[in-house]
Amino acid sequence: MKRRWVVLALLLASRADAATVKPPLHGRHWVAITGKPLAATAGSMMFQKGGNAVDAAAAMLAATCTMWDTLSWGGETQALVYNPRTKQVIALNALGMAPTGATPEFFRAKGMNYPPEYGPLAAVTPGTPAGLIVMLAEWGTLSLKDVLAPAIEMADGYAIEGQLSRTIERQKSWIKQWPYSKAVFLPHAGEAFEAPKAGEIFRQPELAATLRKLVEAEQQALKAKKSRREALFAAYDRFYKGDIAQELVRGTQEQGGLITLEDLASWKWRLEEPRKTTYKGIEVYKLDTWTQGPALLQALNILENADLKAMGYNSARYVHTLYQAMNLAFADRDFYYGDPAFPPAEPIEGLLSKAYAKQRYAQIRWDRNDPDVRPGDPYPFQGATNPFADVLSRWRTDGGPKSAADATRPDAESFRAGTTSIEAADAEGWVVSVTPSGGWQPAVLAGRTGIGLSQRLQSVVLDPAENPFNVLTPGKRPRVTLTPSLALKDGKPFLAFAVQGGDTQDQNLLQFFLNIVEFGMTVQEATEAPNVTSYQMRDSFGNHESKPGRLTLNESMPPWTRNELTAMGYTLDYDRLTSGPINAIFFDTEHGTLWGGSSNDGEDYGIAW
Repeated sequence: MKRRWVVLALLLASRADAATVKPPLHGRHWVAITGKPLAATAGSMMFQKGGNAVDAAAAMLAATCTMWDTLSWGGETQALVYNPRTKQVIALNALGMAPTGATPEFFRAKGMNYPPEYGPLAAVTPGTPAGLIVMLAEWGTLSLKDVLAPAIEMADGYAIEGQLSRTIERQKSWIKQWPYSKAVFLPHAGEAFEAPKAGEIFRQPELAATLRKLVEAEQQALKAKKSRREALFAAYDRFYKGDIAQELVRGTQEQGGLITLEDLASWKWRLEEPRKTTYKGIEVYKLDTWTQGPALLQALNILENADLKAMGYNSARYVHTLYQAMNLAFADRDFYYGDPAFPPAEPIEGLLSKAYAKQRYAQIRWDRNDPDVRPGDPYPFQGATNPFADVLSRWRTDGGPKSAADATRPDAESFRAGTTSIEAADAEGWVVSVTPSGGWQPAVLAGRTGIGLSQRLQSVVLDPAENPFNVLTPGKRPRVTLTPSLALKDGKPFLAFAVQGGDTQDQNLLQFFLNIVEFGMTVQEATEAPNVTSYQMRDSFGNHESKPGRLTLNESMPPWTRNELTAMGYTLDYDRLTSGPINAIFFDTEHGTLWGGSSNDGEDYGIAW
């Protein structure tokens, strides 16, 4: 066993000097990275106008929404921002809420175990327009007119890329059910290929009109001598309380959705304290329990008890240790995470306790995989008694038996699909990490707004026995997989990193972080390095299934590692690309420069200067 670890360590050492598939990005002044090169260009345009990293991130967000890069304008936005003036990390919560009428009883009456994956009943209130406006109001410098200009030009018509073209065509049976979507996304109705063809000019005139209305509201307020902030929130009010809201609600309800005018007007974005832990002196920041982000912090706390470097990169021992630590953290996610604005209060102090992590580490079975890793009890580590001990005692990792009709997920592609990520940084010190999502294809367009509705409601549960903290309630945010990341070292920005991919996000990001901190990879090497993927947590989508013991490995994994893991009870499958589309910025404090990295899995890339 020791000989094999040495061989793998030598392989890693030789790899350190090898060329990556994509070249790293190097910048002195700024870096902008996101899910599409065209959208990264929108970010670079803001820097060229004199804007900062927040302005660039907002422009990339607008562009990716307009390009339907696995999200749209009716989705949700969550961000971490490092403010160089205060030297603090701030969290932005722009996740929509369950609408009026969305109750467990409503969906059970329709014979559903969970809200649906697609359609108007899957929607929460839009959060992305608010998230973009709030980022600009709090930390940006440019006008909404400047920031939305690239997106408006794209909505007027841009050359559609093959990925979106194929996705629309593949999902056209859904799209045909919704008249406003059909009119926009299937311009060649009746032909063999009904979606816009790759390279064709794709036009969204109603979305362009909606975005122009936001700019018009801002500019009218400025002409009336309102402040920059007041003008930005005039645009906010027009979306959530004005004529855009009225058409959005009308079009949603016409197609069977539940969102009301009161839902839009009463929903509120939040600025929050992020959650954090330290790993070998590095501060790692994530969003709160309304996301899965703290699971990465828990996993780091657990893994801090092991000597990962000595195990050897992607050795059987290392993979097993990662897998078990992730299972422990994600089992806690599946039971204890939810919207902290609603009772019961999540036991986050206990969950992030180093002592609790040590207890969880001691529960790892080292000889083989444990297919029934369950949530722990963090309450004693914050001086309290678990109010759900009885429910916890009956909880099962796999959620119990599923019907044949339900046994459709998770497959590898759907398990890691969805979302985009946005990373931006500048010489002044502003750093932004965003993981926006929602409103992916197939999407319901809300009337004549051009706004695609979110599908996030499917991430709640209807039965408190599954997760008493994430039970559907009108006004409540679902617990999402979306999870931007920031890390500081010696009080200065060290890494900004995020990835698309549903439940795989914090698996990818955990391994990316360890690749740099434990194994000395460059940021580009770390984004491309082979990852492993567990399916033992409960899927946050569809029918919330779990596949204990299933493990996806990279095709490059050597046969002796495969054999050892098989002997330990894992069910293995293999893929050519397993890193996920990770985007990241590394801060080279020695030279005062910025390094950008973007995985070779997907179309993500960036620009630096």
